[in-house]
Amino acid sequence: MAGKKSETPLMRQYNEIKSKHPDALLLFRVGDFYETFGQDAVKTSKTLDIVLTKRANGSASEIELAGFPHHALDTYLPKLVKAGHRVAICDQLEDPKATKTIVKRGVTELVTPGVTLNDQILKSGSNNYLAAVHMGKDIHGVAFADVSTGDFVVAEGRPEYIQKLIQSFGPSEVLYNRQKRNNFFEVYGERLYSYALEDWVFQSTTAKESLTRHFNTVNLKGFGIEDLEDATIAAGAILHYLRETEHHRLEHITAVSRLAEDHHVWMDRFTIRNLELFHSNSPDGVALIDIIDRTVSPMGARLLKRWLALPLKTIDEIQRRHTAVAHFVENPHWSEEIRDVLVKVHDLERLVSKLSTGRILPRELNQLKFGLQAIGEIHETLSQENAEALHHLQSQLTPIPELLARIAETIEDEPSVHVQKGGVIRTGVHEELDELRSLMKSGRDHLELIQKRECERTGIPTLKIAFNNVFGYYLEVRNTHKDKVPPEWVRKQTLVSAERYITDELKEYESKILGAEERSLALEGQLYEELVRECAKYLSTLKKNARVLAELDVLLGFSSLALKENYARPEIVEGDTIDIVDGRHPVIEKRLHAGEQYVANNVMLNREDQQIIMITGPNMSGKSALLRQTALISLLAQMGSFVPAKEARLGLLDKIFVRVGASDNISQGESTFMVEMTETASILNNLSENSLILLDEIGRGTSTYDGISIAWAIAEYLHEHPTKAKTLFATHYHELNEMANLFPRIANFNVSVKELDKEVIFLRKLVPGGSAHSFGIHVAGMAGMPKYVVHKAEKMLADLESTREKSGKADPSKPSGEMQMSFFQLDDPLLEELRDDIKRVEIDTLTPVEALMILNEMKKKLGEA
Repeated sequence: MAGKKSETPLMRQYNEIKSKHPDALLLFRVGDFYETFGQDAVKTSKTLDIVLTKRANGSASEIELAGFPHHALDTYLPKLVKAGHRVAICDQLEDPKATKTIVKRGVTELVTPGVTLNDQILKSGSNNYLAAVHMGKDIHGVAFADVSTGDFVVAEGRPEYIQKLIQSFGPSEVLYNRQKRNNFFEVYGERLYSYALEDWVFQSTTAKESLTRHFNTVNLKGFGIEDLEDATIAAGAILHYLRETEHHRLEHITAVSRLAEDHHVWMDRFTIRNLELFHSNSPDGVALIDIIDRTVSPMGARLLKRWLALPLKTIDEIQRRHTAVAHFVENPHWSEEIRDVLVKVHDLERLVSKLSTGRILPRELNQLKFGLQAIGEIHETLSQENAEALHHLQSQLTPIPELLARIAETIEDEPSVHVQKGGVIRTGVHEELDELRSLMKSGRDHLELIQKRECERTGIPTLKIAFNNVFGYYLEVRNTHKDKVPPEWVRKQTLVSAERYITDELKEYESKILGAEERSLALEGQLYEELVRECAKYLSTLKKNARVLAELDVLLGFSSLALKENYARPEIVEGDTIDIVDGRHPVIEKRLHAGEQYVANNVMLNREDQQIIMITGPNMSGKSALLRQTALISLLAQMGSFVPAKEARLGLLDKIFVRVGASDNISQGESTFMVEMTETASILNNLSENSLILLDEIGRGTSTYDGISIAWAIAEYLHEHPTKAKTLFATHYHELNEMANLFPRIANFNVSVKELDKEVIFLRKLVPGGSAHSFGIHVAGMAGMPKYVVHKAEKMLADLESTREKSGKADPSKPSGEMQMSFFQLDDPLLEELRDDIKRVEIDTLTPVEALMILNEMKKKLGEA
């Protein structure tokens, strides 16, 4: 109790507020600083690299302390949040001058990775999603909300579908039920930034009440989510969390939409990773999004990512997008004019969110003005074009000329950063404000007259009038002239080389000027708030306009991509055919060295006579690229984009599965082969008639005969399965070429090469027929393998091939007689072999280690003779 009694009032207040937010760093406003105490101070000091000190806590005890100036919040807050901290911002809720007791304080915002409006934390071209997962018995529900844009979507399905959505949406924070913690981490892993909420938050009645109250509706039927109980519960958890983090002004979240699994192409998380849609699997690699993103606005960039994650399965909607892109391609100059206007829009979605929350700054209000101007210009341009292909865009775009005029008439062209600093409202908007500004100006003019008059009266040439917060306006006199100071001046401060004085006349004008300035700032703030409230009346129209401009931006980006990279309009057809003529890989063709030409290839797949293509060919010949490009072409087409091909006739896909490459999951105790089999099993258990399956080197993670057997069995299963799913199967196992003779819908193709004077040239062209060579040793040499290893491998290969010819099979453990010949044979073949070995040695490039290894090999041969 003694400790409690000795606690200072400030620390008592701090501890009370901290107890309500024990898991957050509490930034406690004290005067002009945000302070942190105790363990919060230790963490803050370490994260921000600022000084950690100690102060007395009202008794003999000490407490750690770390702080920074309040105006530096926008600098330091992003660093804390990006480091994974939850940050509670505690502000002074009253003017310190207006109270004689301790200033009232309270948490005004709780900032977490998934809940922030700070521009320094947000990435302009990416959404910042907060997600919530509700785990039902068999079905899981998920909700995604972006507070910075007002985007709010829900979905439900089996856990693997929710995993896929989480991977695609990339939420910054995921909420889950505390009582299901172990289950959550078992299903979704521990890599996500997650936060647990109490069990009562995840109740159906609580969630529905929360949602209907927010949207002011009787039920949720109008949003199409009435029957999605698990998804609804997740959505309710998000709204609860937003209120808990002091986000109460959420008028910009005007609707919640449903992500229907049957409306979009299914890609599991392995496929998204293997196709490198959003992130490359190599450190210096490039993802597909980096190549196809030609948008000029942040809204467009975010929508493009959504379209890439969720390609369409509706022919009408896909063709509508293709038709719009075709119109832009056919009218490039006109399209560029629209893009030039779009550049001026800024981030309309996030401006609308700031408008809703009342956090929009004067300069951002001017950005909204530019956006409104652009909306008017684009609407007029689309109307004049009168193109059927663009009617859906033009009809949904709604200019708001009255709001544009209101902002333009009220806000200065170059307003100050904050309304509290003044200089935001135009002259002529409010009569009293103009009078106050005139009074302030005349007051300052009069001060200049006082200074001039007193200079002449006293004979002090260096006399100046200045202002500080301690005693207001004052006269400053250098020490060399202080003997000339009149007796009626009152000395207030002595400096090293000067003294400061006040007079009754100065005090009188000070009260006039400061009173006018204070009233002027208050009036500007009032007028600004009125304008913001008026703008907020147009939230839903502004949000709709932002969505239309985002779609327009993406479609224009597709047209720019098509023109610059020579993409063609795909033909989307009923049925299951994939017929690609001169298809190219969109990423690899952009990564080629100057002068290199990408070798285009044809691919034909259907369920009638060429369901499975077995592709053989050497390493580095382009098999994996060919597999990926087939999927990417179909994917781009179903997004609404043109494709990197001369022609493409494509039936709609509903699922894409890609098993390319292998990666250990050692942290979870899974080998390369286990990961490979797990991913392949997922494919075989989720087949459909309109699936596209791409398998690369299945079975290579185990022994050769095991691998061949597994690959054969998988290919046979796909052929005999009722779905007859279209498949590209790249393999090193040339034995699989035999399948084409046994199964009618399997065809052999190979990626051709040309041998010239022991050199191998990769032609990268897909041609009918199987391949019997892998040229692995040649690739090893190209990779810089020591020559000793390459020569040894060539010998071993020649020996194995000769053994196979003699006996029909090879045993690598028993080398042939060529390596076992006796030194005492009359014709001395071993000496001839040693001579050949020595001839092959390139002295100029030989390293000491390689030399020793060659000598050791020779010694072994002589010892065995």
